[in-house]
Amino acid sequence: MKVVPDTSVVIDGRVSATIEDGQFEGATISVPEAVVAELEAQANDGYETGWDGLGELKRLAELADEGVIDLEYVGDRPSAIERGHASEGEIDALIRDIAEDLGATFVTSDIVQAEVAEAKGLDVEYVSPEVREVGTLKIEGFFDDRTMSVHLKTDAVPMAKRGALGEMRYEPIADEPIDEETMDEYAREVVDGAKESSGGFIELSEPGMKIVQFRDYRIAIARPPFSDGIEVTAVRPIAQTDIEDYEHADELKERLLEHQRGVLISGSPGAGKSTFAQAVARYISDNDYSVKTMEKPRDLQVGPEITQYTELGGEMAKTADALLMVRPDYTIYDEVRKTDDFEVFADMRLAGVGMIGVVHATRAIDALQRLVGRVELGMIPQVVDTVVYIEAGEVAKVYDVKTEVKVPAGLTEEDLARPVILVTDFHTGEPEYEIYTFNRQVVTVPLVDEEGGPANESGVDRIAKQEIEREIRSIARGYVDVQLKSQDRAVVYVDEDDISSVIGKGGGRITDVENRLGIDIDVRTHDENPHYGTSASSANGGTAAGSGGGGGGGQPEGQLVQPEITSRHIVIPVDGHHGETVEVQAGGEYLFTATVSRGGEIQVSRGSAIADELERAIDQKRPITVVPS
Repeated sequence: MKVVPDTSVVIDGRVSATIEDGQFEGATISVPEAVVAELEAQANDGYETGWDGLGELKRLAELADEGVIDLEYVGDRPSAIERGHASEGEIDALIRDIAEDLGATFVTSDIVQAEVAEAKGLDVEYVSPEVREVGTLKIEGFFDDRTMSVHLKTDAVPMAKRGALGEMRYEPIADEPIDEETMDEYAREVVDGAKESSGGFIELSEPGMKIVQFRDYRIAIARPPFSDGIEVTAVRPIAQTDIEDYEHADELKERLLEHQRGVLISGSPGAGKSTFAQAVARYISDNDYSVKTMEKPRDLQVGPEITQYTELGGEMAKTADALLMVRPDYTIYDEVRKTDDFEVFADMRLAGVGMIGVVHATRAIDALQRLVGRVELGMIPQVVDTVVYIEAGEVAKVYDVKTEVKVPAGLTEEDLARPVILVTDFHTGEPEYEIYTFNRQVVTVPLVDEEGGPANESGVDRIAKQEIEREIRSIARGYVDVQLKSQDRAVVYVDEDDISSVIGKGGGRITDVENRLGIDIDVRTHDENPHYGTSASSANGGTAAGSGGGGGGGQPEGQLVQPEITSRHIVIPVDGHHGETVEVQAGGEYLFTATVSRGGEIQVSRGSAIADELERAIDQKRPITVVPS
């Protein structure tokens, strides 16, 4: 009896299992070279299926050595073109042709292959994939009631994050590092468990990385060359809360049920955003709203009445299209990170679906600012009207977001009225931020300081200084110092050589700047500045000028240099110190560290943050020095 297995049954390990059951004992197992090539390609790409299949071939070789079967490899290796069309059935066709030529029994675990082979008149043995009950994974033994995540890596001591929400500690949970063989065993057990358990599935499978959902665990497995060693990270939620457990729950519940809203749940990693999102999902689902989720990977812990969707065809936009046909009342989007995510979130919200997005942010306002530039400014309150900030597992801040046409705080002229996004504390009703367009730029202006009191210097004042300096610097060649005298008046100090350029013929140029910014500007020379060359000038929007300025109180130590600004670089000539590491300072203050080239210079590419700081120091006439580090 001759038997030709295909790739599917070799990967499943069912050929050797069937032989050991006595069905194919004494048969000649003819393995097509096409099967070997496919397994080899999968193993080289880092796929577990390839390694599983190669392991099955080794078991068949052992059975042949024991005289249980005869083993041979038949056929030719497929060409590159045939391998490229494997998904279209080219390899499967090659294997079927070999079985037909040999008059062999064709064995497969692929139901489609079995049907095609039977249609072509082959003798087919369909072996259904083995399904077994999966017990406890070895990695689960590292968890206790207080463990949120376990971190295992080859040749490293096992670590875990343990504690309560907001009070997690990253600590060792064993004394000895784990060797590569044990790590490989853990990783394979996780993947096999996900395949064989009804409570598991493989969320992502790429060369070097797999993300598995197994019961309550989300497990990421990284392998070389993607990582520098086998790494397994398992995460499990340790807290399940109800919305009533949070402060101000009654107001939030009423707000969510009033009508479909756009909500951003923000906070730092591990703060409890997903835990709160789960509580919200359960609450609105219990109150007769249809709720779905969009997740990659799917790890929210919700009831079976809430369907969890992932990417459709590799795109969340396609998932959104499908969801619009399903017509949910609310969709939980976990997590909103990239521009595409924000666009999908906005499109669904504007289509009338209630949207609750989970966003990483270190401050509540940062979550809203991530929409700026991704969504048209005037549409933001229609996309997001509520921001909830989670800190240490608690609701630390709730913002109400709406639009008003008004004069921004700090301005007085009625003709400066414009659409302003008001960000208001939901519980106190006090506005904390304004977002609007100022001189063609979108600005976020705080109305209170970090302690909650009125801001010492209004955001408008800071923006006005920046905008005035930017406008004048585009005209003047030398150092510019801006001092605001009132909300509608400023004095600009420039070099004497720049006075005529800044004012323009008949005052036309400075008048244009005044009209654009809505502020009166008085242009003077630095000699008229009573604070020129002192620290007070810096406090009023500039930096101390003059050959000895810059915070050092005298001539700084080191080699005084004269940088040259070219179209692409700032070049700093240095005498000596070739090949040495030096510090570049401005007025005695550290700017950056660099290595002097063999040609005796340091080059900094313009447009970088370092170059901007250096160029600003040069404009302010601060002495640039090079000091050996």
